[in-house]
Amino acid sequence: MMKIADLLDPKGVTAELKARTKQDALAELTDTLLQVNDGLVHDDVVRVLLERERLGSTGIGDGVAIPHGKLKNLEQLQISFGRSREGVDFDSMDGRPAHLFFLLVAPEESVGIHLKTLARISKLLKNGSVRQRLLDAVDEDEIYRIIIQEDEAL
Repeated sequence: MMKIADLLDPKGVTAELKARTKQDALAELTDTLLQVNDGLVHDDVVRVLLERERLGSTGIGDGVAIPHGKLKNLEQLQISFGRSREGVDFDSMDGRPAHLFFLLVAPEESVGIHLKTLARISKLLKNGSVRQRLLDAVDEDEIYRIIIQEDEAL
C-alpha cells in the first residue's frame, strides 16, 4: 500500500499560502512541488490543474481541496501540501473557503495509484481533529509530522 509518506517530501510542504484565488493557489502549490521536482514545467502543471478544475472543483468541502491532474513524461506520482490560514475561494461543494490543499500530479497512464492516493488523502482529511491539528500547526515541520503520523494510523 502506497503511503503519503512515500510521496510527500518535507520540502513539498508550505505552511503559509499567500494566494487568495484558485488560480494563484494552484500556482503557489506548483511552486512548492517544484522545490522537490525541478524537472517539472510550472506552466504545464498549472495548465493541467486548471483543465481538471473546469470539469468540476476539487474543493471537496470542510476546508479541503485536492487539486490534481495528469502529465505526460512524468515518471511517478508527485504531491505537495499547502495551508492557507485566510482560506481560498475554491468553488468548494459546501461553498466554504479551502484552507488545506494536497496537490497531486500523476503520470498520464496511471490510474490505480492516482485514485488510491486521492482516496487515502481524502480519508486522512475527513477526520476533523486531523484538519484542526494541521490548521493549528506552527510550521512546515509540524505539518509534515502530523501528516506522516496520521497517515501511519490509517
